Amino acid sequence: MTNLITDVAETVEEYPDSAAVVYGDTELSYEEFWERTGQFARALDDHGIGEGDRIGIYLPNLPQFVMAFYGTLRAGGIVVPMNPQYKAREISHMLGDSGAKAVVALADLVPNVIAVQDDTDVEEVISVGADVDGATEFDEFLADDTTAVVERADDDVAVQPYTSGTTGTPKGVLLTHHNLAFTTRANADTPPGGFQAGDRLIGTLPLFHIYGMSVVMNGAMYSGGTYYPVPEWDAPAVMDQLEDDEISIMFAVPAMFNDMINQPDADEYEFDALRFANSGGSSLPLEVLERFEDLWGVQLNEGYGLTETSPVTHANTNDARRKGSIGQPLEGVEAKIVTEDFEEVPRVEEGPIDEEGRDLHDITGELVIHGPNVMKEYYGLPEANEEAFTEADGKRWFHTGDVGYWDEDDFFYVVDREKHMIVTGGYNVYPREVEELLFEHEDVADAAVVGVPDERRGETVKAFVVPTPDAETTPEDIKQYCLTNLAEYKHPREVEFVRELPRTTTGKVQKFELRDD
Repeated sequence: MTNLITDVAETVEEYPDSAAVVYGDTELSYEEFWERTGQFARALDDHGIGEGDRIGIYLPNLPQFVMAFYGTLRAGGIVVPMNPQYKAREISHMLGDSGAKAVVALADLVPNVIAVQDDTDVEEVISVGADVDGATEFDEFLADDTTAVVERADDDVAVQPYTSGTTGTPKGVLLTHHNLAFTTRANADTPPGGFQAGDRLIGTLPLFHIYGMSVVMNGAMYSGGTYYPVPEWDAPAVMDQLEDDEISIMFAVPAMFNDMINQPDADEYEFDALRFANSGGSSLPLEVLERFEDLWGVQLNEGYGLTETSPVTHANTNDARRKGSIGQPLEGVEAKIVTEDFEEVPRVEEGPIDEEGRDLHDITGELVIHGPNVMKEYYGLPEANEEAFTEADGKRWFHTGDVGYWDEDDFFYVVDREKHMIVTGGYNVYPREVEELLFEHEDVADAAVVGVPDERRGETVKAFVVPTPDAETTPEDIKQYCLTNLAEYKHPREVEFVRELPRTTTGKVQKFELRDD
């Protein structure tokens, strides 16, 4: 028998007086944190909610998220993390689909839950931050006593996150205790010497998303480190905190690192304690990576993963890295690049390759994953499960939908999402290649490339560019710059300057919104 929270129980026993969670003036030792999770678990039990039941957590990054998360697992329940930016309509689907019996929500968000409660199975609403009609305030909900950990089997579901929904209705992803325990342990080995009890991890990544939850929060609790939740991304504030709190480990998305390097006083910061930085969630532009390292002398490693893989499957490390690569598979994880017929695509000798000098069709295919981190299944979606997996060689392979190639040293390179590929005049254009070039332009702060309808070509390439504050360049200049550096069919025939790009809270550009503009 196993339970993700048993790892935390062992940490509590070893480091009872160490700081588990620090938020503003609030500091919880591991012993205090453990007491709160036990009180939450007992309160659930007192309300008839327990083993196998689902509990929604509708909060930004706050200490109560951490307590409710592990308290739910301690009670044998299943966590349903919910994006605090979602409105009533959006959470209605998640609550209705999951059958959650309780929701822990920020006080300001409680009305959204109340508005849809009659259409769901929600029996208890717990508010954080204030008393709200129809809800019980968090501290009042906690029981006076604690409860023991409810044992769960390896393949029992621990967390049911939902896919971001950038391309359709969000799907519930069933992640087991073994999925998450494996990923937490494997990822904790990626920094030099692994995660350590003295490490301070900054929680810039939202906890409702598997990246922030599994890699950062679980990683801190597993290793005896200290977790510093950040409820809202603000680059200058986070940079101050990196200095002031002597943060040693930072995981973030490319958009966050891009914000940091573009601060006007970026070169005045010194992150002396920062020993490991990792980017994931979307492709990391080389220009961002190199500028980050030039500014602060900290190696920035790119990794890769998906909600369905708990999430990490690949990682670069300080000892094994190739710029432009998502890294090598974690130990115990298998990956390969395959054709539509599920035949392996031959490897290149060493990447990254010169994409201008090679026909990408000869070396690319879909990235597929097999391993103990891969989800059990999508919840209640048999057709989606059938499409998501292929049985081959006695193994169950998950289709990522990402196009890439691999080299003989087992480094992998993602070219783009299959669904983002632009077909213009019979030619395939991968937006990431154009975006990489745009990031190299001194007047470009942010950029995204999409395909838009074109009567003659079917689709044509359009770039949305966020110029730097002092930029003097024009859209026509950007078009010419791309035409000078790319094959004619790849250059954006349309360039639009915008103030900002529409992004999810995990930093992914919502390209469907750009196409609709």
